[in-house]
Amino acid sequence: MDRLKDRLLTAQRALRTLQEVLAAPFSEVTRDSAILRFIYTFETVWKAAQLYLADKHAVEAGSPVAVIRGCWQAGVLDERQTEAALKMAKDRNLTVHTYHEELAVELYGRLCAHASLLSAWLDRLGR
Repeated sequence: MDRLKDRLLTAQRALRTLQEVLAAPFSEVTRDSAILRFIYTFETVWKAAQLYLADKHAVEAGSPVAVIRGCWQAGVLDERQTEAALKMAKDRNLTVHTYHEELAVELYGRLCAHASLLSAWLDRLGR
């Protein structure tokens, strides 16, 4: 299996675990689990997108923000999705501070939208 296909499958599996926990009844444990699953899902998706850009568009991007911008330039993400993905990257960076209850609650409240965007992003990468 080629590397890109393997990375896309890994990202899809990660996304399924995020979607699964988001469908579960709320508790602090499911919230914390969802945040962790968001972290690794975001990581697998941006790294799959990084490889996609390198393989299909000869674009080298070394950070999530650069990959998101590269995906916009390559037509993978539209302008609205790009703005949302940049906000999602900021949320990913905030996850190290989720020991603050308010932040954890705010972040959890955005995870369904993030999961939808990650799904759309993966769909576009897989075409």
